[in-house]
Amino acid sequence: MGARTKYRKRALDVLFESELQGMTLGGTLARRRESNDPPISEYTVTLVEGVTEHQGSIDSLLLEHANGWTLERMPGVDRNLLRIAAFEIQHADDVPDAVAVSEAVALARELSTDDSPGFVNGVLGRILKVRAQTV
Repeated sequence: MGARTKYRKRALDVLFESELQGMTLGGTLARRRESNDPPISEYTVTLVEGVTEHQGSIDSLLLEHANGWTLERMPGVDRNLLRIAAFEIQHADDVPDAVAVSEAVALARELSTDDSPGFVNGVLGRILKVRAQTV
């Protein structure tokens, strides 16, 4: 597993854990950084803080392209993987869109349901298609 893949997985852990504990997104980040077990990289912090800062626009984008799925209906892993990838697509200029999508799909394959890789790929693909039409 590559370094950035690990960082994305750690960001997913923080976002997912925060939701499970009924906290705001990223609410467990400070505690995770303090214990640093497993280690929290600066890229993980960037992802968590970026998703948290842009949650409103990211969630709106996901709802727009999730074809009838509400955020609450999505598995928590999928929802937060989509948030991370959408953040990277919109705000991480050093991450190619195809990498953001393939990383999210790979993590969905590893960590979520059998249907999740296709779902994640479909939502992100629709986001990229619309984005390409507006550029």
